[in-house]
Amino acid sequence: MDLRSELLKSIWYGFTALDLEKSGKVSKSQLKVLSHNLCTVLSIPHDPVALEEHFRDDDDGPVSSQGYMPYLNKYILDKVIEGSFIKENVDELCWTLTAKKNYQTDKTSSTVVPERDAFRLWCLFNFLSEDKYPLVMVPDEVEYLLKKICMSMSIEFNCVELEDFFSQDSVQQSGITVWVFLKMMNSGKMTRGIDKSIVSMAIEEVYREIVGDVLKEGYLWKKGQLRRNWKERWFTLRPSNLSYYTGEDRKDCQGNIVLDGNCCVEVLPDRDGKRCMFCLKTLSKTYEMSASDTKQRQEWTTAIQTAIRLHVEGKTSLHKDLKLKRREQREQREKRQQSKEEELQRLRALQEERERKLAELDLLKEAQKQAQVLLEQDEQRRRQQHEQLQRALEVQLREAEEARVSMQAEMVLKEEEAERQRKRIKELEEMQKRLEEALQQEIKARLDEEAFRYAQAGLLAEEEEKMKALMSLQEEQEEYILKTQREKQELKQEMEVKSRSLDEAQRQLEEVRANRHRVDQDVVAAQRKLRQASTNVKHWNVQMNRLMRPIGPGEKRPSLGSSFSSFQIPTQRDPGLRLRRRSGSEDQDEESKENVDNSAGCDLEKRHSHASNGDMDIP
Repeated sequence: MDLRSELLKSIWYGFTALDLEKSGKVSKSQLKVLSHNLCTVLSIPHDPVALEEHFRDDDDGPVSSQGYMPYLNKYILDKVIEGSFIKENVDELCWTLTAKKNYQTDKTSSTVVPERDAFRLWCLFNFLSEDKYPLVMVPDEVEYLLKKICMSMSIEFNCVELEDFFSQDSVQQSGITVWVFLKMMNSGKMTRGIDKSIVSMAIEEVYREIVGDVLKEGYLWKKGQLRRNWKERWFTLRPSNLSYYTGEDRKDCQGNIVLDGNCCVEVLPDRDGKRCMFCLKTLSKTYEMSASDTKQRQEWTTAIQTAIRLHVEGKTSLHKDLKLKRREQREQREKRQQSKEEELQRLRALQEERERKLAELDLLKEAQKQAQVLLEQDEQRRRQQHEQLQRALEVQLREAEEARVSMQAEMVLKEEEAERQRKRIKELEEMQKRLEEALQQEIKARLDEEAFRYAQAGLLAEEEEKMKALMSLQEEQEEYILKTQREKQELKQEMEVKSRSLDEAQRQLEEVRANRHRVDQDVVAAQRKLRQASTNVKHWNVQMNRLMRPIGPGEKRPSLGSSFSSFQIPTQRDPGLRLRRRSGSEDQDEESKENVDNSAGCDLEKRHSHASNGDMDIP
């Protein structure tokens, strides 16, 4: 049984649960919800319009299971990847749908199994049921499952109760449905006098063994690979791997041993204070383990060898293989029984032929007696006719009574149908209100979007005006640069005049050379003051560059007096330093012009950058 067949069994229950009228058809809206939930639990993308496109040529009515099957295979099951989802989630989804409709129990009864155990029994039923719809489980498989549960509870299986159950109804001889099976389990006949917790543990163990492919699990002592110390671990054996955990809850997985054809199991002698030892050898490592007793060691070694054999034979599940073998044995047994029945029919035919000949002889004898009983037969015929008329009248009366009862039942059904229609109308009205609210919200969103567009257009127009202002400022700045260049030419001419004055000052310097020694110290002090002045000029330039920064919203324009007040030019009263002051003032004039040119260029670049960002302030 492949994965697709297992999924189809669960999905079949979900489809039939949606068929409330038991007509074999389900509405498209319900199928959309079912398909979306299946895609979610199967971890595949869901196409919401695929169902409509698939049934586009169909009418607007409900869809049958035969019509839904091609869509299910094409858009859902063909996209399923084994190992990418948890099959138990699919089973829980289908169980939730079908249990609401079909699983009705008296929760106050002490014999009713819990909901979780009922779900596990449902999964076990699906696994062991025949691959025919509607799904049924033959009596042999029911007996096999009940024996497994009783074996887990360490009690003896009572075949009499099961035989009595199947003898109650002749239809159940060919198989029972899952709801009949759950009803039998809830009756308490099979678990009479056993605690519910023990029954739950047994059902869980059988579920993990059959559905979860757990060949064996339990505590073993394992020797570490690095520290070489012994620790007790909970081991879980499946056909493909052997996992071990810190406890029975299986929450903290400590390791996973992959089983293949290269693995083997060997029994080891007792050592290191451990008994009942054995080892599992793989290509890369050897795992040493110790069981509690010899029986447990034998069971573990046999189970591991079985898992390795299944892997070598290419089989993924032990119980699937056992189920197929049991089915083959049943088929062979049925064939043998059929051949025996054919032989018995042949013998019966011969016996009937012999009896027929004997009957013919009896008829010849009876023919002689018929003349004597003709009068008696006539009298009897008249009595029979009278009785037939009386029976006919009684039949007519019963038919009239049944017709009246059927009419009353039909009226009740029509009233229930009318009530369902009224509920459906209310649901449609509520849906219409929700759609109108969604439409109003969409209209409001569109109006807000239009307002945002108008605001954006205003911002673009404002940005265009700022660009125009920026271009005008750029033109003014170019005119200012040309003016500065003309002033620079005039300053050069003044420098030539001053150079001539410098020659005259040199002649005067020769006259005061005699006083040079006296004023050397004053010259050193004047140079220190000049350096301080140049430092102050640089500081002033920094302050001017900071003042050139555009003023943002909420900022205050700093006052120029505060920056200029910190700048003080030292006075030089010595007449011997006038020449140096003059040359220094000329250099400072050139530097100040260059600083003005640089500051103007920086101001232009800043205005360009702010204009490109749309944040320039217009003075």
